[in-house]
Amino acid sequence: MAAVMNTPSHARFDASFGASGLRGPYLTPDPPSMVDQLPSIKFGFDDLRDRMARFTQRFDDFIEQGRKRVLEERNHFRINMSEIQESQRSRRRELEDMSNKSIAHQNTLAKEAQEHEEMQQQIEELDLQRQNHETHRDDLRSQISSLQKSINTRRQAQHHHQRQLDNQARHNRPELHFWESHLCMRIEGLGIDDRIKFVYTHVDERDWDRQCAFELNMETKDYQVVAVEPALDDEAVDAVVERLNETRDLAAFLKAMRALFTASIRH
Repeated sequence: MAAVMNTPSHARFDASFGASGLRGPYLTPDPPSMVDQLPSIKFGFDDLRDRMARFTQRFDDFIEQGRKRVLEERNHFRINMSEIQESQRSRRRELEDMSNKSIAHQNTLAKEAQEHEEMQQQIEELDLQRQNHETHRDDLRSQISSLQKSINTRRQAQHHHQRQLDNQARHNRPELHFWESHLCMRIEGLGIDDRIKFVYTHVDERDWDRQCAFELNMETKDYQVVAVEPALDDEAVDAVVERLNETRDLAAFLKAMRALFTASIRH
């Protein structure tokens, strides 16, 4: 197109006329042409070419910038997607941690609730035990009070009985001295409640210092002879003890026991 545009107008005109076989009326070698008489037109192809080149350059720059921007946006999108995926993974881990913590918290709450229930049961049991102990304590206090009253009553009775025994002892002492001196007998304690020992001397004519003794148990209502030295006939002793339980005559009983010892030694 540039070659055609640069061809002179008269050359194009001659060529066109030569092709058609037409000849002008002039016989001169170069007759004046109508084309030569036309005004010269400047189309500005160089300026258009420059403008097209500048447009092409700007378009190429625009395309290059667009490509770079697309690449940058794609890279930025990939980075954002990576960050979003990492954020999602982080959120997923956080959710799992929160879920595990929630489960652990629920287990802790359940355990605390169970412990609270067990502690409440223990408190109720302890409270019941406390009430039972208080009731038992009140019963013990009542029993102690009753026992204290009973002890006081018995102590008073014992003091009264002791006074009676003291009075009786004052009356019995001369009589006891009489029996000991006339029967050659003494009374010994054995360290056992309600049991005393009677010891006779001057029973054996061959040995006045020889001792004969027996132990009398007064724990029960009926008296019993539990030990005799030297040995006597059991039936004779039982008969003497039976008379003692019937008559409560201790003087006659002591005389009878001395007589049994004397008879046994003589035989």
